[in-house]
Amino acid sequence: MKRIVTIVLAVIVAAAVFAGLVHAVLVAAHVSEAAGTTVYGLTTRRLWATAAAALGLVGVTVGALALARPAGRIGIGFGRRGASVALVVGAIAAVNGGLNLAVATGGPGTGNGVIGGAAAFVLGLIGMALGGMALARPPRRIA
Repeated sequence: MKRIVTIVLAVIVAAAVFAGLVHAVLVAAHVSEAAGTTVYGLTTRRLWATAAAALGLVGVTVGALALARPAGRIGIGFGRRGASVALVVGAIAAVNGGLNLAVATGGPGTGNGVIGGAAAFVLGLIGMALGGMALARPPRRIA
């Protein structure tokens, strides 16, 4: 029971930190003001931002798995290859999120995908950090 409470609290704290980082990126990009009129539906920029955020989430997942489970004797786990994939995918997501924010002309609700772009930027940076930490770790010696 104690472990479950700890995990739930860790997830809540991680979500709050993520939301704070996304808001900080929106403020830094000067696109944090809400739109006067809201655009509903999927626009091309929202699709671009969503795809970049999904790519960033893949980078975070692969980087975390590479950090948690290094490749073993029979090749189970992600190891160095997963860390390299996390670095590349994270960089692609961060660049696309940054580009989305750079070309945005308005804030949330304008159809520019600024929330997704900011999320992609943050997830891409996290994925790159996890991949870099997994690559920096010395290789495991198999006896």
